[in-house]
Amino acid sequence: QPELVESGGGLVQPGGSLTLSCRTSGFLFDHYNIAWFRQTPGNEREAISCISSGGAGSYADSVKGRFTISRESAKMTVYLQMNSLKSEDTAIYYCALDLSREWSARCSLDGHWNHWGRGTQVTVSR
Repeated sequence: QPELVESGGGLVQPGGSLTLSCRTSGFLFDHYNIAWFRQTPGNEREAISCISSGGAGSYADSVKGRFTISRESAKMTVYLQMNSLKSEDTAIYYCALDLSREWSARCSLDGHWNHWGRGTQVTVSR
């Protein structure tokens, strides 16, 4: 059974940086696309970035140029490097797995994200 565990959240000042980790297990890590979402109270989860099994990243306009997604096969972990953080980046961040497609050169933020972690809180405030 796939398992995804997020970590690395915390409190950071505007303009600061954080790196989130999504440690995974229970599936063939190199075969599948993985994404990062975020959610604020009263709002739907927003897909912000994904990385294909081939290592190509995609980004929502809200984070493009500030966030970088990467993956490390040896640790079965996906990272989200977040720079130039803004107060509006405050949210619970989740990673998600799409098992519907293997060996994809690219990913779509509208993929079939059907396995989720429990999230990690990121708060951007002075």
